This record gives sequence, C-alpha cells and structure tokens, in this order.
Amino acid sequence: MPSTAAVQSVEKHRVARKSTFVSIALNTVLMALQIVIGVFAHSQALVADGIHSLADLISDFVVLIANRHSGAKPDADHNYGHSRYETVASLFLGALLIVVGVGMLWRAGTRLADLQSIPAVHMSALAVAVLVLIFKESLFRYMLREAQRVRSAMLIANAWHARSDAASSLVVAIGIIGSLAGVRLLDPIAAAIVGFMVARMGWMFGWDALQDLSDRALDEATSTDMRALLLATPGVRDVHEMRTRKMGDFALVDAHILVDPLISVSEGHYIAESARLRVLADNRVLDALIHVDPENDAVARPPVNLPTRERVVAVVNAAFAVGDVKAASVNMHYLSTGLDVEVVLPAPGSRTAESDVPCLARVDLDALRRRLGARKLDVLQGVDVLQAESGVSTEAGPGEAIASAKAEQPHSAT
Repeated sequence: MPSTAAVQSVEKHRVARKSTFVSIALNTVLMALQIVIGVFAHSQALVADGIHSLADLISDFVVLIANRHSGAKPDADHNYGHSRYETVASLFLGALLIVVGVGMLWRAGTRLADLQSIPAVHMSALAVAVLVLIFKESLFRYMLREAQRVRSAMLIANAWHARSDAASSLVVAIGIIGSLAGVRLLDPIAAAIVGFMVARMGWMFGWDALQDLSDRALDEATSTDMRALLLATPGVRDVHEMRTRKMGDFALVDAHILVDPLISVSEGHYIAESARLRVLADNRVLDALIHVDPENDAVARPPVNLPTRERVVAVVNAAFAVGDVKAASVNMHYLSTGLDVEVVLPAPGSRTAESDVPCLARVDLDALRRRLGARKLDVLQGVDVLQAESGVSTEAGPGEAIASAKAEQPHSAT
C-alpha cells in the first residue's frame, strides 16, 4: 500500500475505534433508559426508539469488527487488501436498519388497528425523549466531524445513523406531546414514522454499499482529476480506456497511456511508472495499473500474423550473410500501418564493419522487405565519434573508458 494511503488508513482505524466506543457507551445507557421508561410510561414510540438504539449498539460492534479486519495487509487470498470489509459492514448495517424499521412499522400498524387499547402516556416518557434527542444530536455532530476528517464512508454512514436516531427521537417527543394532550394515536403514529425513517436510511446505506461491491466507478469529477494527473506526466501523449473502481474508501485505477511509438521499452516503462506515482500521490487511490500503448489500441491495432522477432532476426541475418554483412542489432516497430524494421550495422573501425557498406550492395533490401512483409526497412550505419581533442584514446587500459557516441547513416528500402 502506498505510504499516503497507509498513514490515512492508520488514522482512520484509530478514529473509528475511538468514536465507536463513545457511541457504544452512550447508546447502552440511552437504550436501557428508553426501554425501561417506555414500558413504564406506556409509550410505544419510546420503546421503538429504544429498539432503534439497540440496533445502534449492534451496528457499533459491526463497525469495530470491520475496522479491525479492513486494516489487515494484503495476503495470498486478498491481493488488494481487505478494504472492502468496510463496504460489507455498511451493507450489513443497511440490512439491519431495514429489518428494524419494518418491525417498527408492523408493531405501530397493529396498535393503530386497535385504537381503544392505546393506553395514556406518562410525562416521564417526554423527559426521556428530549434527553435522548439532545445526546443523539451531539453524538451525530461529533461522529460526522471525525468521519469526514479521515474520509471514511463506513464512519460517515454510522454518523448519519446517529442523526436518524436524533430525528426519530424528535418525532417520538412530538408524538408523546400529542398523546399527553389527549390525542393518543399520535404515539403509535410517531412509532410508525420512526420505523419508516429507519428503514429508508437502511435502504440508502445498503444500496450504496451494494454499488461499491459491484465495482462502482469514481464520480466524474474525481475521474477527471485522475486523467489530468496522467496527462501531466512528461512523455504521455494521451490517455484512453481509463477505468476506476471503489475499494472500500479508496479506489483502484487502470489506464492506457499513449507514448511515442519509436521509443525504447525501458523509456516507455519509465514514463508509465512516473504516471503511476503521480496517481498514487492522490490519497484517494489505493493502487494503479498503467498500460503503455504506442498507438490508441481502441481505434487502431497492428495487422494480425506479423512475423515474430525471432523470425525477423533469422531472415535478416540470412539475407545479410550473402553480402558478408553482420547486423549489430535489429529493431522492430509493430504499428497499425504495418511492420517497420530497422537494422543497425556495426560502427566503422570494428572488425566486422570494415567492409559492410560496400558489401551491402550485394543484399537485395527490397526483396528482404517483401519477404518480411514489412512496410519499411531501414539499414543504419553506426558511427563512432571519438573525442580526440579532449585526449581520449581509441585504446583503453583496464579500468579506463572510451568516450564515444553513435550517429547513424540510413540505407532504406520502402
């Protein structure tokens, strides 16, 4: 994992543990208070809110478990790490909220079906509902601030869960006030509203987590940022087939970059690695895979059945042997326009290059090009440029160097 992502992950896990323990302590006290007073005060809405707090406790433990496992390093079974444990936890939280919400709706519906059995609500239920409202709203603000600071989708989901608790406590308080005023059906109605809010929140969290587990891409603005980072890399001419997918709170980026088709493999790799490091510098990215293309292979591909390197080298060596010429190197470029072959002869002054140029006349370059099925065949003559004026000798003893550069004189067959 890149260092920026690793540092962020450590901080996120620390914040998750701290905020979740705060939530557990508070919800334990509030749940007990709501259920006990709700039963005593005959308030179904307050009991429903207490069950909601119990669901909060369960979700807090789920967050702790997911937080612990999501921080594990990549292994043989999970090559990209365990970040999606958080997404699975969010999906579980969503399903739990849906079940709890539907249960609340069902219970409220049965109570509303028999209005005569609705008992009077005691004043103590209102006091508890207001107290819970204040604490839940405070918990939400604390958790959301910490979750946004470390950019954790799971912690943000848990924070908004706390906000739904505060909202439901407000509805419960209003329902209890109405029941105390003599409109007893307001208490089960408040319970039904709480149930709907909880189920709706669960659906939103669950659906969002399901999309992430289905390899949802980054939003358009973030994808544009990734593309801009790649295009800013020296040597990158264009970017195509860029794909992204969520991995927990991070993202994986795959992209094809277009480079000069005539550069060396090592230079192409260097450009790709430079582009990859630029993308990994963004703390939203977990890993990136960069593919180097000499051309945009989405619209142009080399013709099929072109000869392999082994065959080209064998044919070139056989053809040049007729003229007693030996190639120093053979370079090939497989492009959409066809195969381009570049043969480099040894530099003059070497034992194998003394008479290469005169003997090259015996080689039928055009016939060789047709035999290879090449679009173009270039024969380049290497030239040693000795820095005689700086005192560098053509002969060097042990440990000494010969300073030279190579120029090329072409002989072409097109």
